[in-house]
Amino acid sequence: MINNDLFLKALKGETVERPPVWMMRQAGRYLPEFIAIREKYDFFTRCKTPELASEITVQPIRRFGMDAAILFSDILVIPQAMNIEVQMKPNFGPYLPNPIHSQKEVDNVIVPDVKQELDYVYQAIKATKELLNNEIPLIGFAGSPWTILCYCVEGQGSKTFNKAKEFCFTNPVAAHQLLQKITDTTIAYLKEKVLAGCNAVQIFDSWGGMLSPTDYQEFSWQYINQIIEALKDLTPVIAFGKGCWFALHEMSKSNASALGIDWTCTARNARYLTGGNITLQGNFDPSRLLSPPSEIKKMVRQMIDEFGKDKYIVNLGHGILPNIPLENAKAFVDAVKEYEPVY
Repeated sequence: MINNDLFLKALKGETVERPPVWMMRQAGRYLPEFIAIREKYDFFTRCKTPELASEITVQPIRRFGMDAAILFSDILVIPQAMNIEVQMKPNFGPYLPNPIHSQKEVDNVIVPDVKQELDYVYQAIKATKELLNNEIPLIGFAGSPWTILCYCVEGQGSKTFNKAKEFCFTNPVAAHQLLQKITDTTIAYLKEKVLAGCNAVQIFDSWGGMLSPTDYQEFSWQYINQIIEALKDLTPVIAFGKGCWFALHEMSKSNASALGIDWTCTARNARYLTGGNITLQGNFDPSRLLSPPSEIKKMVRQMIDEFGKDKYIVNLGHGILPNIPLENAKAFVDAVKEYEPVY
């Protein structure tokens, strides 16, 4: 039994005394203790060393006491396991030296034995569960197939991912084959994560908002939904599509346990578009954590009032920024813990 199960209760839609809180990218670059580890070990060494990944995962919990931990890892471990070279360049970000542009290159992409290729992730989960000692749940995650395709085709981050879109629109057969390979790998990967001890999983569709509503259904949502269907009986699944407010109605009809909301969609619109029946997560603008702590607390209380304390998980609308002061992150978490509903 997990001592603090607020997060799991919210995912089930149960009544809670206050909503749970965690922050996307909470294990990371805004923490001095993380920076100390980063100075000693490169990015993928941190991901692939269970002792380091588990330590990084619990660092924010020790400091701020969130209601859930999220495993320190990266969405690009999936293409790495699929025989696609991925580098993480300092001050640049992901770099894939051999981007995929043809049917032949798609044919060379493998659906790996995830138990073997990604075993280091499952070992990190087990090490993290020991450190958490059943205090709070652990979240595992993966990128959406579309978001992974974006990096595989573009070769790096982009503001528009035009090359990825061009590949999908000019070579849809190959694009769908690649998306299906990523989907199959992701399903197997997340199932193993649950077996290793994750209490819930989240799918990050970071670049879903780059697509039109019609193209989103074809190149992103249908694959996310495959993952949800494959996992729904094993664990709660949170689907987060950044910039995808236009798909919230369709997403709400799925078997996802919760939907992530970014800061461009109001609580009122999110509840309206999803019919008010599904747990929502979000949607504090990460940049707003640069406001004074007293203002942060006020805005967080207002956000909870607007979403309602039930069927709601307090979070940011995207990952926490590296330049956020520690006392501001603390104010965000404390505001939720201090929240008392007005009846």
